[in-house]
Amino acid sequence: MIRILSRAAPRAALHHVLKDASCRLHSTYDVAVVGGGIVGLATIRELIERHPSLSFILVEKEKELAVHQSGHNSGVIHSGIYYTPGSLKARLCVRGATLAYEYCDKKGLPYKRCGKLIVAVEQEEIPRLKALYERGMKNNVRDLSIIDGKAIREREPYCRGIMALDSPYTGIVDWRMVALQYGKDFEEAGGTVVTDYEVKDISMVKESSAGSTEGMKYPIAIRDKKGNEVRCRYVLTCGGLYSDRLSQISGCSREPRIVPFRGDYLVLKPEKHYLVKGNIYPVPDPQFPFLGVHFTPRMDGSVWLGPNAVLAFKREGYKVYDFNPKDFVDALSFRGLQKLVLKNIPYGIGEMYRGIFIGAQVKILQKYIPELSRSDVLRGPSGVRAQALDRAGNLVDDFVFDGGVGDVGSRVLHVRNAPSPAATSSLAIAEMVADEVDSRFSL
Repeated sequence: MIRILSRAAPRAALHHVLKDASCRLHSTYDVAVVGGGIVGLATIRELIERHPSLSFILVEKEKELAVHQSGHNSGVIHSGIYYTPGSLKARLCVRGATLAYEYCDKKGLPYKRCGKLIVAVEQEEIPRLKALYERGMKNNVRDLSIIDGKAIREREPYCRGIMALDSPYTGIVDWRMVALQYGKDFEEAGGTVVTDYEVKDISMVKESSAGSTEGMKYPIAIRDKKGNEVRCRYVLTCGGLYSDRLSQISGCSREPRIVPFRGDYLVLKPEKHYLVKGNIYPVPDPQFPFLGVHFTPRMDGSVWLGPNAVLAFKREGYKVYDFNPKDFVDALSFRGLQKLVLKNIPYGIGEMYRGIFIGAQVKILQKYIPELSRSDVLRGPSGVRAQALDRAGNLVDDFVFDGGVGDVGSRVLHVRNAPSPAATSSLAIAEMVADEVDSRFSL
């Protein structure tokens, strides 16, 4: 059975939606969004607010919404320090953070503006730290300042560093809670959410029933693996870990390819939570592809340490031994991943080593909090990042939109890549994607 979420009946089938998979013609909508993560939910919420007279449906392959990247992240509200000035990522993050705080205030969703310190522990890191400050100022990050070692200890009594970038506007929130609220807003505006609907085909309707004009008015068919079908005028996909495969089934290029990277966290034992008050981050090293381990307080009071970054052998492989043959072959056969690995062999080996041996990861964390010991931490949760790669082995760090080919291309838009920090930027991303939809489609 297809699961349909609604206010009146959260998991019960609605009368007008996909009652019988054997029916020749199924439910029809003006716009369908594929993907029930935070980007898809924010975007369809924005679209129905702009076009309240149109009918909208969101389909999601899982039985619940926002269960993958949207529900497996650090929970940080980023302020926009790291990103190239003038880039989409910088603009969307800065605006997105402001919109996120305003949205949480409006909806009564809890968050904490606990701040973040990006801490230099070596003299050689100071030029990079100062360059980050200049970048943050160009990005109009709020309340940013450089502080010395004494001020670091005033903010974080157990943290040791010689200089830090202080970002008090950085916060934490439960992003899955936020995503589910986006979904609630969408449903209250009259939208339909269908879960347990794994899309296998997006194509033009080949014919209409005798005497029917539905095939002309709703020419796109979205079919799932169980034989159910939704027909619509336009389709937007926000597939996250499966964004490349959703694009491929409508005839798009296979690139950029999504390669899954798992990040494993450690957690502080409850009796050691006093060691960390806010977010503590390293100064990023531009020669490495990922940020590095950091300290992150959570809304539930826990403190996460990490993550590392290792290749996942399954697109939703949250455990070390999770394995999917198709995902494994798809990743390792891709020339882009092969080149990335060759360029970062020492880094990759180090990440795998630290993932296996907790003590090795604790040793890095001790640079920032020397009082931390191996006995203070436990293995924690993991997340999987949908990293887009090009054929040259470069991390695709910007947004990628794509359409299908032929007649499908004029009615389908794929969000091929929505790079981190997509949760922080989600409402700003939704505005941008909705603008793209409005410019491409005749809604």
